Amino acid sequence: MFEIEREINGLSATERLAARQEKSKPLFDDMHAWLKRERATLSKSSEVVEPIDYMLKRWDGFARFLEDGRICLTNNAAERALRGIALGRRNWTFAGSQRGADRAAIMLSVITTCRLNDVDPKAWLADVFARIADLPVSRLHELLPWQWKSHKGTAIAAVA
Repeated sequence: MFEIEREINGLSATERLAARQEKSKPLFDDMHAWLKRERATLSKSSEVVEPIDYMLKRWDGFARFLEDGRICLTNNAAERALRGIALGRRNWTFAGSQRGADRAAIMLSVITTCRLNDVDPKAWLADVFARIADLPVSRLHELLPWQWKSHKGTAIAAVA
């Protein structure tokens, strides 16, 4: 399956989904049937029962990549995004309090959300601070990072 994913890397979500349905799904279904057959033959004390049960209980979540071409087979991208946080883990012991740690987690979530949406976190935050007090509650959704870029572009075009 990883070989198939390497082959379809860079294709559109629709093309990846079609290739997965054609090539990966039969392999995936065979693996599921094999795991169930093997699980039935193992004793409760077998060392592999726990990992097999873990996988089978989460099978639907694991299989989601077969239903949506945008989803990756692995969580490597998410793990890479967290690597910087893990490297600075020692520094997080100095958050000062639970509230400080919660605030740090919120800010990291916001920064990561901006980056995932190809938005400069500093520019976004500066703009949000400048506009939020005067923005009606009904338009606060415009400040969300995934909508901010398009609304900011619209606002700039309207001013010009």
